[in-house]
Amino acid sequence: MSLYESAREALAAMRPADDGQADWRTTRELVESGPEALRRERDGGHVTASALVYSRERDAFLLSLHRKFGIWVQLGGHLDATDETLAGAALREATEEGGIADLVVDPVPVDVDVHEVPNCAGRRLLHHDVMFLMYAPAGAAEHISDESLALGWFSVDDLPSPRGTDVDRVLRNALARIHTA
Repeated sequence: MSLYESAREALAAMRPADDGQADWRTTRELVESGPEALRRERDGGHVTASALVYSRERDAFLLSLHRKFGIWVQLGGHLDATDETLAGAALREATEEGGIADLVVDPVPVDVDVHEVPNCAGRRLLHHDVMFLMYAPAGAAEHISDESLALGWFSVDDLPSPRGTDVDRVLRNALARIHTA
Protein backbone atom coordinates (compact mmCIF):
# COMPACT_ATOMS: atom_id res chain seq x y z
CA MET A 1 0.00 0.00 0.00
CA SER A 2 1.30 3.45 -0.85
CA LEU A 3 1.34 6.42 1.49
CA TYR A 4 -1.40 7.96 -0.65
CA GLU A 5 -3.63 4.87 -0.33
CA SER A 6 -2.90 4.83 3.41
CA ALA A 7 -4.02 8.45 3.71
CA ARG A 8 -7.25 7.77 1.84
CA GLU A 9 -8.03 4.73 4.01
CA ALA A 10 -7.14 6.44 7.29
CA LEU A 11 -9.42 9.40 6.56
CA ALA A 12 -12.23 7.11 5.38
CA ALA A 13 -12.00 5.06 8.61
CA MET A 14 -12.20 8.14 10.79
CA ARG A 15 -15.42 9.32 12.42
CA PRO A 16 -14.73 12.90 13.50
CA ALA A 17 -16.57 14.66 16.28
CA ASP A 18 -19.10 17.29 15.23
CA ASP A 19 -16.63 20.13 15.83
CA GLY A 20 -14.04 18.46 13.60
CA GLN A 21 -16.28 17.66 10.63
CA ALA A 22 -15.36 20.69 8.48
CA ASP A 23 -11.59 20.14 8.71
CA TRP A 24 -12.03 16.40 8.06
CA ARG A 25 -14.18 17.02 4.96
CA THR A 26 -11.77 19.62 3.59
CA THR A 27 -8.82 17.28 4.10
CA ARG A 28 -10.61 14.31 2.51
CA GLU A 29 -11.37 16.48 -0.53
CA LEU A 30 -7.74 17.56 -0.72
CA VAL A 31 -6.48 13.96 -0.54
CA GLU A 32 -9.00 12.80 -3.14
CA SER A 33 -7.51 15.38 -5.53
CA GLY A 34 -4.42 13.16 -5.85
CA PRO A 35 -1.09 12.10 -4.33
CA GLU A 36 0.40 15.58 -4.69
CA ALA A 37 -1.73 16.56 -1.67
CA LEU A 38 0.86 14.76 0.47
CA ARG A 39 3.82 16.73 -0.88
CA ARG A 40 5.08 19.80 0.95
CA GLU A 41 5.89 21.43 -2.39
CA ARG A 42 2.19 21.63 -3.27
CA ASP A 43 0.95 25.20 -3.61
CA GLY A 44 -1.89 26.15 -1.27
CA GLY A 45 -1.28 23.45 1.32
CA HIS A 46 -0.64 19.81 2.03
CA VAL A 47 -1.22 16.96 4.48
CA THR A 48 0.92 16.65 7.60
CA ALA A 49 0.83 14.05 10.40
CA SER A 50 0.84 14.57 14.16
CA ALA A 51 0.82 12.63 17.39
CA LEU A 52 -1.22 13.25 20.50
CA VAL A 53 0.99 11.40 22.98
CA TYR A 54 -0.92 10.37 26.09
CA SER A 55 0.91 9.47 29.30
CA ARG A 56 1.04 5.92 30.62
CA GLU A 57 -0.70 7.21 33.75
CA ARG A 58 -3.56 8.38 31.50
CA ASP A 59 -3.62 11.89 32.88
CA ALA A 60 -1.63 14.14 30.52
CA PHE A 61 -0.64 14.86 26.91
CA LEU A 62 2.87 15.68 25.74
CA LEU A 63 3.07 19.09 24.07
CA SER A 64 5.97 20.93 22.46
CA LEU A 65 6.77 24.63 22.62
CA HIS A 66 7.52 25.03 18.91
CA ARG A 67 10.88 26.74 18.36
CA LYS A 68 9.88 28.53 15.14
CA PHE A 69 6.38 29.71 16.12
CA GLY A 70 6.57 30.05 19.94
CA ILE A 71 3.30 28.20 20.61
CA TRP A 72 2.45 24.93 22.34
CA VAL A 73 1.40 22.21 19.91
CA GLN A 74 1.31 18.44 19.52
CA LEU A 75 4.31 16.65 18.01
CA GLY A 76 4.26 16.28 14.25
CA GLY A 77 5.22 17.57 10.88
CA HIS A 78 5.73 16.93 7.20
CA LEU A 79 5.54 13.58 5.48
CA ASP A 80 8.79 12.05 4.22
CA ALA A 81 9.34 10.04 1.05
CA THR A 82 10.18 7.01 3.23
CA ASP A 83 6.86 7.10 5.13
CA GLU A 84 4.57 4.20 4.25
CA THR A 85 1.50 5.26 6.25
CA LEU A 86 0.16 8.42 7.86
CA ALA A 87 0.24 6.72 11.26
CA GLY A 88 3.85 5.75 10.62
CA ALA A 89 4.71 9.36 9.71
CA ALA A 90 3.10 10.59 12.94
CA LEU A 91 5.02 7.96 14.92
CA ARG A 92 8.30 8.97 13.27
CA GLU A 93 7.63 12.63 14.06
CA ALA A 94 6.69 11.87 17.69
CA THR A 95 9.81 9.79 18.19
CA GLU A 96 12.07 12.41 16.58
CA GLU A 97 10.56 15.39 18.38
CA GLY A 98 9.71 13.82 21.73
CA GLY A 99 12.47 11.25 22.06
CA ILE A 100 10.12 8.56 23.38
CA ALA A 101 10.54 5.05 21.98
CA ASP A 102 7.92 2.29 21.96
CA LEU A 103 4.85 4.47 21.58
CA VAL A 104 1.67 2.50 20.88
CA VAL A 105 -0.31 3.98 17.97
CA ASP A 106 -4.07 3.98 17.46
CA PRO A 107 -4.14 3.54 13.64
CA VAL A 108 -7.40 5.47 13.10
CA PRO A 109 -6.91 9.26 13.19
CA VAL A 110 -8.50 10.96 16.17
CA ASP A 111 -8.88 14.39 14.57
CA VAL A 112 -7.87 16.63 11.67
CA ASP A 113 -6.92 20.27 12.01
CA VAL A 114 -6.55 22.63 9.06
CA HIS A 115 -4.48 25.67 9.98
CA GLU A 116 -2.46 28.33 8.23
CA VAL A 117 1.31 28.30 8.58
CA PRO A 118 2.76 31.75 7.89
CA ASN A 119 6.16 30.48 6.75
CA CYS A 120 6.35 26.95 5.39
CA ALA A 121 9.38 26.86 3.08
CA GLY A 122 9.03 30.61 2.60
CA ARG A 123 5.32 30.53 1.74
CA ARG A 124 2.02 30.99 3.52
CA LEU A 125 0.30 27.56 3.32
CA LEU A 126 -2.42 25.45 4.89
CA HIS A 127 -1.42 22.35 6.82
CA HIS A 128 -4.07 19.63 6.83
CA ASP A 129 -2.85 17.94 9.99
CA VAL A 130 -4.06 14.37 10.47
CA MET A 131 -3.65 13.46 14.15
CA PHE A 132 -3.12 10.08 15.74
CA LEU A 133 -3.48 9.10 19.37
CA MET A 134 -0.39 7.43 20.84
CA TYR A 135 0.20 5.91 24.25
CA ALA A 136 3.52 6.38 26.03
CA PRO A 137 5.11 3.37 27.71
CA ALA A 138 5.69 3.18 31.45
CA GLY A 139 8.61 5.31 32.56
CA ALA A 140 8.66 7.34 29.33
CA ALA A 141 11.04 10.27 29.49
CA GLU A 142 10.82 12.93 26.82
CA HIS A 143 13.89 14.50 25.19
CA ILE A 144 13.81 17.91 23.51
CA SER A 145 14.75 18.04 19.83
CA ASP A 146 15.99 20.98 17.79
CA GLU A 147 12.38 21.77 16.84
CA SER A 148 11.28 22.54 20.39
CA LEU A 149 12.09 25.10 23.03
CA ALA A 150 10.46 22.88 25.66
CA LEU A 151 8.37 19.74 26.12
CA GLY A 152 5.82 19.19 28.85
CA TRP A 153 3.04 16.90 30.01
CA PHE A 154 -0.26 18.74 30.49
CA SER A 155 -3.77 17.77 31.50
CA VAL A 156 -6.62 19.16 29.40
CA ASP A 157 -7.62 21.27 32.41
CA ASP A 158 -4.16 22.84 32.75
CA LEU A 159 -2.90 23.62 29.23
CA PRO A 160 -0.04 26.05 28.64
CA SER A 161 -0.28 29.27 26.61
CA PRO A 162 -0.03 30.31 23.90
CA ARG A 163 -1.41 27.28 22.06
CA GLY A 164 -1.98 26.35 18.44
CA THR A 165 -5.34 27.14 16.86
CA ASP A 166 -7.29 24.00 17.69
CA VAL A 167 -5.21 22.30 20.40
CA ASP A 168 -8.07 22.49 22.91
CA ARG A 169 -10.58 20.88 20.51
CA VAL A 170 -8.17 18.20 19.37
CA LEU A 171 -7.24 17.17 22.93
CA ARG A 172 -10.93 17.07 23.97
CA ASN A 173 -11.66 14.80 20.99
CA ALA A 174 -8.68 12.59 21.87
CA LEU A 175 -9.98 12.24 25.45
CA ALA A 176 -13.42 11.33 24.10
CA ARG A 177 -11.80 8.55 22.02
CA ILE A 178 -9.84 7.33 25.05
CA HIS A 179 -12.95 7.19 27.22
CA THR A 180 -14.99 5.29 24.64
CA ALA A 181 -12.25 2.78 23.78
